[in-house]
Parts: sequence; structure tokens; C-alpha cells
Amino acid sequence: MSTLSTITDISVATIQGQLPAPVVFGDWVMNHREFVVVRLRTQSGHEGWAFTLTRDGAIAEQIRKTIGRTYVGTDLDNRATTFRVAKGRSYGSHSAGVGLRALSMVDLAAWDAAAKMADKSIAEFLGGTARPMPATAIIGYPPVLMPPEKVREQVAGLYADGWRRFKAPMGQTLEISEARLRAARAAAPDAWLGTDLVWMFTSVDDAAGYANRIADLGMGCIEDIFPPGNAGKLAELRKRVPMPIWQGDEQGGSYYPEALIMAGSVDRVRVDLTCMGGITGGRAIIDECLAGGVDFGPHMFAHVHSQVFSAWGFDDKPVEWGVPWTGVDPYADSLAQPEIIAGGLMKALPSGPGFGSLVNRDWALSQPHDDPNHILD
Repeated sequence: MSTLSTITDISVATIQGQLPAPVVFGDWVMNHREFVVVRLRTQSGHEGWAFTLTRDGAIAEQIRKTIGRTYVGTDLDNRATTFRVAKGRSYGSHSAGVGLRALSMVDLAAWDAAAKMADKSIAEFLGGTARPMPATAIIGYPPVLMPPEKVREQVAGLYADGWRRFKAPMGQTLEISEARLRAARAAAPDAWLGTDLVWMFTSVDDAAGYANRIADLGMGCIEDIFPPGNAGKLAELRKRVPMPIWQGDEQGGSYYPEALIMAGSVDRVRVDLTCMGGITGGRAIIDECLAGGVDFGPHMFAHVHSQVFSAWGFDDKPVEWGVPWTGVDPYADSLAQPEIIAGGLMKALPSGPGFGSLVNRDWALSQPHDDPNHILD
């Protein structure tokens, strides 16, 4: 029987966020950042929204073909059950990768709509509050336009604005990458500094050699060293380097994070609710980390992660922000930006029902997009 909380429609759009320059990490070349945007509607007229990177996967197609059809006609109050049903109808498609990313989007949109129906922020709806949290600036983008001297200038400016955590991706070569990190450290001697190795290493020897070259910088982490899929190799590297190892930005799946925890591969498991199961599935990942005594923290998408992690009582976990319009996350750049307060903390984002505003239509419509249901109009 239809009620006000019955889900009546799930529509999807994709947006190709334009970049100031291509982002090149070895064979991985990004000429744009493609995002998927989901709108869920209920019989009452409430809307839930979610967005994330597609990583060039057919996310919209997966939602239209299977996941959306599973959700439409169900009650929003039963969203956790519907999540499990949608996953179980095709474990081969929905347990990892594109399918899990698509399912995560619909789950987040369902939670957003449910919180709006309750007229509560998502943090309040989850039984907590939004609190100040440590904030990390993702620096050095786009790598082709950011030589060491530009990185130093960028970090100096951010440091003056109160930022105390910085993370840089790899540059065009190992030598340039190292020089960029040394420039960042020179600009912020007492700041936390990490680096994203963007899966560019294939051997333990090579990765250990580079990591130990930069060890004198007091690195807070090296992350995403090898492509996902070999917890044993990562565990071997962990024995040979002095800094913490983080892994998992885009991994997820049936054996995540179990394999990393069992192998003793990481110091921190990375959690991304936008591709690892939304709120319903993502909480299980965190509970597994807690049970295994392994640290965890969120990946990007601070508009979602800051509110959810804070509500769950993990407001000590740093959230990440790209420097606006440098190519890290142009979608998030179009939304509310962080206010840095004492100690490099990010003030809680302005609250509103659900996640607040997760779509900037002016920006979205200014980019190449595919919106057959006109949800961006």
C-alpha cells in the first residue's frame, strides 16, 4: 500500500566536470572528472540527493537497469532491508565496483530523503551532532601545472589561512614528486604531511625505495601504493617503511576490509560511503575495523563524510578537501566550502535538512552533462 514515504522515482544524471589541465598518473589520464547525481523522490514530494565520481563506470545505467527498479515502490522506512534485497538480487554485480557504487548512491539518497522527511540534518537523524573536525587540504593539483615552487607557494597560503594538514599526489616523476613534498614541508614545517601514490607502484622494492627516500620529512602516511587486490604485498611493504600505510579509497567489495585487516596490511583503512555501501553498508566496514583494532578514516566527499562520521562519534577523523577549482573535485567546489578555525579544524558545515544542499544547478548546467529526466533543471 502506498504511503507518504513510498519511493516513487529514482532519476540519474551524469556531469563531466571540466579541469584546468589533464591529471596524469602514469597510464591513468583524466581529461575531466565525471560525476553521477541521483535524485530519489517519495510520495510526499520529498527528495533525496547523492553524488560521487563515476570513475568511468556505467553507474547511471546500473541504477536505471536494476537498482532503481528494486527501490521504487518500497517504503523509505525500510531502506536498510531494500539495500540488502538490491544487493542480493545480483551479488555478482552489486557486491563491488560499479554495482556497489551505484547501490551506494541510491542508499545515500534514501537516507537524505528520510532525514528531510523527519526535518532533521543527517547528523541529527543518525542520533548525533555535527562537530568541528580535522581537515586535510589536497594540494599539488593539477600535477602538470604545479612544480615544487608552486606547491610551496600554495601550501604557504593555505597555512596562513589556518590549514595544518596537507596531502599531495604523485608528480610526473619520482624526483619531482619528492621535490614537491620537500617544498610543502619547507612551507609548513610543523604540519601533518601525507602523499597519495595513486597506485603507481608494482613492486615492494620500488615502493620501499621511494618511501624511505622521503622518510626524513616525517610523513604522516603514504596511501594507495599498489593497485587493489594484493593484501600480502602491502603487508610486506608495511614491514619495510617507517610511516603509516593507508589503503582503500576506491576498493570496497565483499572482502573489504577483511583481507587488509587479516593480513596486517595497513595502519588505516580508507572508507568512502559513496562507493562502499552508503550509510547502510558503510557502517559495517567501520564496525569491522573497530572489531579488528584497525584505524579508519574517510576519503574525500566531505559534505557527506563530515556529517556522518561526526554523528557516529568519529569527529577526530580528518576529512579531505581539494583546493577549489584545481581539479580535485569540481562538483564539491561548487558547494559550501570549509571554514578553518583554531588548530586546523574545520567548523561544522551549515546544517539543513538531510545532507543540506548537494546540487548546484548553475554549475552543473554549465558543464557537459547527460540528464534525460531533467533533474538538474
